[in-house]
Amino acid sequence: MTPQELLQPSPTPNTFGKALMLWIEQPHVKWAVPIPLLLALAPLVWLFFRSTWRELDTDAYAYRGKLIEQGRPIDYRPLVCLALGAVILTLQEYYGGRVTYDEIVRKWLVAREALRHGHGWVHVAKYDELYALSFWAATRIGGYLAPLVVWRLIFRRDSILDFGLRTRGFLEHAWIYAMFITVMIPTMLIVSKQPDFGTYYPFYKSSSRSWLDFGMWECLYIGQFFALEIFFRGWWVRACRVFGTGAIFAMVVPYCMIHYGKPYLEACGAIVAGTVLGSLSMKTRSIYAGFLVHMTVAILMDFLALHHRNALPHKLTAESTREFTFQYTPHVLWAVWGLALAMLLVKLVRSWPKLRAWMQARRATA
Repeated sequence: MTPQELLQPSPTPNTFGKALMLWIEQPHVKWAVPIPLLLALAPLVWLFFRSTWRELDTDAYAYRGKLIEQGRPIDYRPLVCLALGAVILTLQEYYGGRVTYDEIVRKWLVAREALRHGHGWVHVAKYDELYALSFWAATRIGGYLAPLVVWRLIFRRDSILDFGLRTRGFLEHAWIYAMFITVMIPTMLIVSKQPDFGTYYPFYKSSSRSWLDFGMWECLYIGQFFALEIFFRGWWVRACRVFGTGAIFAMVVPYCMIHYGKPYLEACGAIVAGTVLGSLSMKTRSIYAGFLVHMTVAILMDFLALHHRNALPHKLTAESTREFTFQYTPHVLWAVWGLALAMLLVKLVRSWPKLRAWMQARRATA
């Protein structure tokens, strides 16, 4: 199948493909689909990150020993982290959604619009969905960043920059970002053929109204993802450093749970994504590579969903009379994939002398 064929909505799939999709969508079958995939991916993840996990456990043992030597056998950081994380995620679930927006924020916006007799910037009827998602993004960003403030009050000796926010060494590990993108784009093209993919994304259903709507939503989406990476892959795993490798998997559980309500296969994929991004954060000592992976995949998923529905925007703004039809979705996807592949090849060429020396040393000791 060619890249162009993968991008087509395929309104009339072949008989075998249609029968296979219908079979996979059966509840008694679909629940089991991710299990062999997870089992197949587990050894690959272990092979790639085993040295990072070993280093984390070694550091954790040394850290515990240092605490005991200092007469502090209990590290209160994981306790504060897990309790604070539970409170934040619970508040977001119950008070960071549409119900709270309708009961408080929307009423305020309607009142503001009434004071101006329908004139001004509010336009509730037109931008109600965007306001609701802005409230959702604000509660996520605020909640995800709140621990940084609390941490400075409780653990004054800890530097906030140590939560994966230092940029030093980012370029050295940029090839890892490229590697994940080369894998994720073909995977996304396959997953985008699922029926629930096109109906679920993007969250902002009026994204197709104009490129301005699409751009404003993506800005909110990206901001939320950056805060999310700080929360889960920056703060959570480092606050629980005494757990060693367990700090990553202690983060994966709530990270998977915040995907409940999304398509089933995506929620299962969050187990892999959480493990990989958490391990990547600890390997590179930075959240930025993980954030770039998350951001790139999220934007392309929205783009693909609109493309498959033939719903990409045609106007620059909702009021614009000029139309702009984007016809280069395949070119964008494969340009990003090609750029990521080129970065990998450059890394391979530069690392070849070291890799060859390592292989020769292995043969000599075999």
